[in-house]
Amino acid sequence: MAETGPILVLNGPNLNMLGIRQPEVYGAATLEDVVELCRETAARFDREIVAFQSNSEGALIDRIHRARGAESAIVINPGGLTHTSVALRDALVIPELPIVEVHISNVHAREEFRHHSFLSAIATAVIAGMGIQGYAAAIEFLARAV
Repeated sequence: MAETGPILVLNGPNLNMLGIRQPEVYGAATLEDVVELCRETAARFDREIVAFQSNSEGALIDRIHRARGAESAIVINPGGLTHTSVALRDALVIPELPIVEVHISNVHAREEFRHHSFLSAIATAVIAGMGIQGYAAAIEFLARAV
């Protein structure tokens, strides 16, 4: 494990549309705002982030594979793949890194299909419903922990 390496911030499908897609649910902040917030939060702890977003499950899995030995932890908002992807879950155990699962909205107050996550059982922590501040909380938690 790269103990003081960068923290990988992964965003899954449709998160490139933050600020446009359902602002009443996800807020007005863009993905660029999220990345900047993560960078600023990490810098307070003399840490760096590497940000990656894809609408492709395979691209996310490939990026997770590359995290082994390169990054110190993973923050992931898997979007809709949270509720559907065993493959993403299986990939996340490969790097053997701490993982924080982040959701901008409170998924437990939404449609029932959003209540189940394939990732939560392997995550070190889960943050939901804090808006984009959930990313800052995840970065701070991981920066203090690894």
